[in-house]
Amino acid sequence: MKVLIIEDELPAQKRLKRQLAEIDEFIEVLDCLDSISSGIAWFQNNPDPDLLFLDIQLADGLSFKILEQVKTECPIIFCTAYDEYAIKAFKHNSIDYLLKPIDQADLEAALKKFQKNYGTKNQIDLQKLQEILTQPKKDYKQRFMVKIGEKIQSINIASIDYFYSDQKATFLKTKDNKKYLIDYPLDQLEELLDPAVYFRLNRKYITHHNAIDSVFSFSNSRLKVTLKNSDDDNILISREKVQKFKEWLDA
Repeated sequence: MKVLIIEDELPAQKRLKRQLAEIDEFIEVLDCLDSISSGIAWFQNNPDPDLLFLDIQLADGLSFKILEQVKTECPIIFCTAYDEYAIKAFKHNSIDYLLKPIDQADLEAALKKFQKNYGTKNQIDLQKLQEILTQPKKDYKQRFMVKIGEKIQSINIASIDYFYSDQKATFLKTKDNKKYLIDYPLDQLEELLDPAVYFRLNRKYITHHNAIDSVFSFSNSRLKVTLKNSDDDNILISREKVQKFKEWLDA
């Protein structure tokens, strides 16, 4: 099977190539492209691949522009960061949509779907693509208001390393090692924060990628995590969460 990948994030490219190799070592990745312009040029100068993996949002625009400007009937698996519920609404199409970071089981299922229908002509429904692309993306919280004495200050999400609970209160810790009390429980924060950036380690911590100092193997297949600017040496990730945590780190 010969596949083409159009994805503008290098880590996502590498992850997908690795996942494909793990599923079937005979899958040949013809090329990895990162833009609308390079995608159009490729199709104008090469025969169709057996299968196309296509990111929806590229650095130079929405990838459906490629499909509007070139003639291709190759099956397509879209890789997207769009909300999971929007994706599920279009599962009845012959095109498959995988939510990033791509789950290995979902990728295998999509490939089996392709293999089952190999040789058939999958029609690309641009109207339905337009509908999914124009749906509003979920807006994650970008700042938190905190009180410092009589002063109220806005803390931008970009400066926050992690959130934690202590004595039934919730705090945020900034990159410059300052902590502030906030009025959100961790369960609510989990819904407000971008899951591609923040991960719920356990009942006490939600952390940013960059706040993780080190990760160690621990008893009973668990992991132990140390965070920057934290003296808590007992931050554990349950066995049930280990795989999801590893996938989040590797995305």
